[in-house]
Amino acid sequence: MLRAILALLFAILYLIIGIPVLFVEWIIGKFNRQAADISQLRMVQWAFRVILFICGTKLTIIGEENVPKDQPVLYIGNHRSYFDIIITYSRCPRLTGYVAKDSMKKVPLLSTWMTRLHCLFINRSDVKEALKTILAGIDNIKNGISMCIFPEGTRNKTDDLMLPFKEGSFKMAEKTGCLIVPMAISGSADILEAHFPKVKPVHVIVEYGRPIDPKSLDKDTRKKIGAHCQGVIAGMLEKNDPQI
Repeated sequence: MLRAILALLFAILYLIIGIPVLFVEWIIGKFNRQAADISQLRMVQWAFRVILFICGTKLTIIGEENVPKDQPVLYIGNHRSYFDIIITYSRCPRLTGYVAKDSMKKVPLLSTWMTRLHCLFINRSDVKEALKTILAGIDNIKNGISMCIFPEGTRNKTDDLMLPFKEGSFKMAEKTGCLIVPMAISGSADILEAHFPKVKPVHVIVEYGRPIDPKSLDKDTRKKIGAHCQGVIAGMLEKNDPQI
């Protein structure tokens, strides 16, 4: 329980101290938006690494050399824990916005940081609003900003390996032609969700698969690109998780 309290206190303290920092970054952004963006990215990555340290999370990263560093990509992955975001964002080599559920907009300060970091909020119950979010993600990629989305649409709380991937999640790659980087995250739910509210020091494995180029897929596979990518991630999960 102590780890959970310390991690929460650190997060709250970071957000409070971050208020004047955000103002300074806003001023910097008026003169050099890219410099401000990179600065904010590195600060949040540092904070996430501190949280993982407090929680005692040990990471094994596989295939990180597969992540392109010279172009924006669409990251996709399985989703069982809030820590999936903390873990994967701390590894992003370049500006990356995450697609989060719409309710996150209501969280003070956190939502401000997320917006500044090019994150987008999606309301999956409203088709028109969800489409606007995907279109904004397409614009981000066209402007050189990578995006990350968890195509299951929500955290998987079942015993199934994954929930079905939503095909609409892949429109950002289909419309921009960017590469898709599959991520397989094993063990993240054991940090918190498996025994909430306790936080336990556990071993998490993250594997980055080889980038998938939608243009190189045959017509039938492109039509079911979600199922194809889910199969790739399933293979990595089954390889890395001895309990599967």
